[in-house]
Amino acid sequence: MSMNFKTSSLAAAISVALCANAWALEPQSIKLGDGLTFTPSLQVSERYDDNFRAVEKNEESSWITGITPTFTLAAEGRKSAYELTYSANTDIFHSSHNDDNTDHHLTANAGFEFDARNRLVLSAGHHKVEETASLDQNAENDKYSTSNIGGLYTFGAKTARTQLDFGANYEELRYQNSNNLNADKERDTTALSSTAYYRVAPKTRLLVEARHTDYDYVTNTRLNSNNIALLGGVTWEATAKTTGTVKIGAEKKRFDDSSIDDKSGSLWEVGASWAPRTYSTFNLNTRRALDEGDSGASSIQSQSTTLSWNHEWLDRLSSDVSYTYSDQEYQDVKRDDKIKTLGLGLTYEMRRWLDIGVGYKYSENDSSAANESYERNIYSISFTASL
Repeated sequence: MSMNFKTSSLAAAISVALCANAWALEPQSIKLGDGLTFTPSLQVSERYDDNFRAVEKNEESSWITGITPTFTLAAEGRKSAYELTYSANTDIFHSSHNDDNTDHHLTANAGFEFDARNRLVLSAGHHKVEETASLDQNAENDKYSTSNIGGLYTFGAKTARTQLDFGANYEELRYQNSNNLNADKERDTTALSSTAYYRVAPKTRLLVEARHTDYDYVTNTRLNSNNIALLGGVTWEATAKTTGTVKIGAEKKRFDDSSIDDKSGSLWEVGASWAPRTYSTFNLNTRRALDEGDSGASSIQSQSTTLSWNHEWLDRLSSDVSYTYSDQEYQDVKRDDKIKTLGLGLTYEMRRWLDIGVGYKYSENDSSAANESYERNIYSISFTASL
């Protein structure tokens, strides 16, 4: 199998499964057989969170120890690649041991290149999560799991003028809270998409994309709906020190319940990177879309923009700075959240197999709803090790 296929198609599968690991260190894999490798890693962190429930009043703070082992089993064939990854993220709250929890993440990905014109990427995952950030301190933490399976089929040679992508994904969201808490949020989501690309330059392609997403709620059936979206845009690779994709269009959300008005609006997704120097990269990501509702809202009109900067000061020392502004307009209820998040990080590559990181994160929610605003500061230090 060509290395080019491994780093493009399989990387896309990992991204779809939301489990991509961005290695700062260079982990050493254990060779188990011909084309079969095993890669373990371990991250241990200590952080101080001054408002780990993200509430406006009666804030709770704690030192939190995080332990995250990750195990990846990968196999390669001549025209195929497979990857199975499991990680467990344990958080120990030293001021509130009732909130101690372990999140589990299991993902599987496979990529196939049948010939020059036909490629397929498959992905599946199961994630079990507990979140302490809760707007109701009298309720227990949100405990939920998501399971998904999907795929992306591509027709057209990589150098061809035209290409077609056909994608599908099915996801289940289930809560494990007691007394049916959050049961109204449980749903099944089926998403279909198709994208046509037309090459106008060696590294630049125009695109047209159509999407259809169906939301089927388990008990709260009044929110059953389907979203239809149409976008157009451009994608380019390593052109004038930039790489990116711009998609702009519109979407409409139709509810099965006639008592809820249909929603529509503009839709965009933009992701771009600019590297004025090989050791310095700026990233811009912005998105506007209709998301599923919460806190009584039929849906949420979300718009967010993130600007980040990564800079390598020395061979082993790098920094990350990011700022995110998000505006969430709750539909059919009187609530508008404006969320600001600032992140600062410094990573020192002490050894090939060991990274040391320190970080700070500040978040603020200015909400028009009563008792929904908050401020939160998180200070952290982490050690990430591999073989």
